[in-house]
Amino acid sequence: MRKFLHVGCGQLTKANTTKGFNSPSWQEIRFDIDPACAPDIVGTVVDMSGVPDASVDAIYSAHNIEHVYAHEVPLVLKEFLRVLSADGFVVLTCPDLQSVCQEVARDRLLETLYVSPSGPIAPLDVLYGHRPSIAAGKHYMAHKCGFTFSALSALFLNLGFGKVFGGRRPQAFDLWLIACKQKKSEAEVRVLGAEHLPA
Repeated sequence: MRKFLHVGCGQLTKANTTKGFNSPSWQEIRFDIDPACAPDIVGTVVDMSGVPDASVDAIYSAHNIEHVYAHEVPLVLKEFLRVLSADGFVVLTCPDLQSVCQEVARDRLLETLYVSPSGPIAPLDVLYGHRPSIAAGKHYMAHKCGFTFSALSALFLNLGFGKVFGGRRPQAFDLWLIACKQKKSEAEVRVLGAEHLPA
């Protein structure tokens, strides 16, 4: 059975990840900074020392990378490379600053973009972190950097990933990316995209 690391899982399980991971052929390992979420491994994306080298076949990371400082992002990607098996890959989603900043330019900083399970989300929350969570003392929920798709994909490639595939969802204000440790053909990454990217 293949293993995937569910980074920053919170209270979520593999049922809340992707169509591909939510199957009997994948074993989920839950990883989070908050012990209250009862993860399998407690840690941060900057220091994943609790995860052995080359021990997982994939990583699922939803809305985590924006919680570290820009200068720490290379450390995160190096950790991803370290824990992935030789043919491993990352599925990552995070805010799309390009579409969010378009809303800010329309003077909609505090208007609701969408309603999440945590409540209404405004551009201010996407840029700097979910205000109610931070006010409740969860300071690790603050956003410390952000990305456009071209900037994010360039980081992955510059840090040693062999192939990147994905894009923007402007109506959902997010980016989705698959990064393969090894070089892959377009056909191969499109198969992964069909399994792990939103329709």
